[in-house]
Amino acid sequence: MNRDSVNWRGYIPAMTTPFTGTGELDVPALRKHVDWLVGQGMHGLVVAGTQGEWFTLNLEEKATLLREVAAGVKGRIPLIAGCSGYTLADVLIQVELAERAGFDGILLTPPPYMVPSEADILAFYRSVDAAIRLPICVYNWPPGTHVDMSPGLLAELAQLEQVVAIKNSTQDLRRFLDTFFRLRRQVRVFGIPMNETGATLVKQHDADGTMGAGAVLGHEQPDFFNELWAGNEARALEYGARDYTIMQRWFNPDLTGRFGSSQAIFKEALNQQGLYGGYPRLPLQPLNAAGVEQIRATLAELGRLELPQESKIQD
Repeated sequence: MNRDSVNWRGYIPAMTTPFTGTGELDVPALRKHVDWLVGQGMHGLVVAGTQGEWFTLNLEEKATLLREVAAGVKGRIPLIAGCSGYTLADVLIQVELAERAGFDGILLTPPPYMVPSEADILAFYRSVDAAIRLPICVYNWPPGTHVDMSPGLLAELAQLEQVVAIKNSTQDLRRFLDTFFRLRRQVRVFGIPMNETGATLVKQHDADGTMGAGAVLGHEQPDFFNELWAGNEARALEYGARDYTIMQRWFNPDLTGRFGSSQAIFKEALNQQGLYGGYPRLPLQPLNAAGVEQIRATLAELGRLELPQESKIQD
């Protein structure tokens, strides 16, 4: 496999997973959320990623989540399942669930918490690569793994048979660009900033796009790429500036939340717009009153507290 084995590009958000106030997976809300995301024109979805709180899901819940999302999407956009775990066995069980649900690929970090060496990481990915058939997107996620994979290591991982993409969330722009220019013809490299730098990479170097966040601005986020592809750079940058506003106001440079967990922030932003964020799951807490007010202030500034009529879900 290589980058041409998949059609992943554009804005592929890591969707949030709705839970009820008592912590159950909220399947009715999940179905409505998927309808909204598809209706807003997402170019794909990452399910059970960091924003999907994969670390709180048991296997039965994860199977339900993957099955329900796939049933709602009906093959209209690519689906990528977060399959990160602490052991090879953990990962392979999750990959089987994703394959059974009909997903198009998986997103995989190095094992979190244990801070593996480069040799450990390479051995881990080689073991997964040898055991599965689905395409792999390697996920470099320093805030969650405490490892910022080097361009050299990512280049070695890109040579594995099933690896077709890299989601690179390093905060080191030079490292990101080194990886992008070194590997872009071999695998798809996600993490393109939605600003003038990103626009240049898309226009001049056919950059693929970005994964992550929670799609809380609806069509505006995929439209950054749609407008670029259509040649409307000025309009694309307007959408990108709105995305930059929420990222700057709500998140630290390492992409962790400024006044709560990133999951709670994205969920509150959806809830405030009458959508289907639901509650985060313990140990993550909903935002306090001050955090909610910050979300409301930003959304009001962006004109998002009242959705356009055509964007509202019909219950």
